[in-house]
Amino acid sequence: MSRSRSAANTPRQAAVARRVFEGRTRRYVMTSTIEVYADLDGPPFAEDAIDPTTWPVRIDAPWDDPEYLDRNYGEGKRQAEAVFTRDAAFGFVSVRSAHVLGGADFTGRLDHYVRRIRMGLPVIVHEDPRPSSFIHEREIAEFLAWVAGTGFIGPVNACSHGTLDVRQLCRAIGEAVYAVGTDTSPFSFGRSYAMDNGRAVGLGFAFSHIDEWLPQVVRDVLKKDTLKQEDRTCASA
Repeated sequence: MSRSRSAANTPRQAAVARRVFEGRTRRYVMTSTIEVYADLDGPPFAEDAIDPTTWPVRIDAPWDDPEYLDRNYGEGKRQAEAVFTRDAAFGFVSVRSAHVLGGADFTGRLDHYVRRIRMGLPVIVHEDPRPSSFIHEREIAEFLAWVAGTGFIGPVNACSHGTLDVRQLCRAIGEAVYAVGTDTSPFSFGRSYAMDNGRAVGLGFAFSHIDEWLPQVVRDVLKKDTLKQEDRTCASA
């Protein structure tokens, strides 16, 4: 009997995975997200802030519609957790990952800040931006590998120690100009968006602090942006 890992994004995908792996795995690890705590506000959220055993599931929702899925990403993850949890065909773990930062930045969110700050364009933020949890790209990979080698079940938060708000993130990159608006930049939140990583720490995982890796992430992203600008200059020469 093996252990399986997945990034199920919807209850429909979770239902398929549950049928496929029933009797074939003894423990299933799903990559979930901090977005399951969307719409909440308050102190750092522990895992019991969202209970998948009671969360309503809508298999018939239009999960195959990319726009619908994009608007309901956190809800899709909540319902996927609920499908796995309620009918325990095998041991189930949901790793609720914080926002991932790293030099690769495939999402382009850090590039957004670098570009606007270097061009002197305003960064659009909430009137009172609130903090969020983050984790380094390498650390979340290490955490998932560690989880696979353990035996606990249930939801677990994965985040580095410390929090960042959008202004702190910008200060790490350069001198930013801010403007308040509705079309806010990535990682600007109008509510507290932090997670409590106490369960994972108690189980034995040693998280880093954001301050330990953020400077290198910023250096990597700035270097990548500089190389892009040089490439564009050479191409137009």
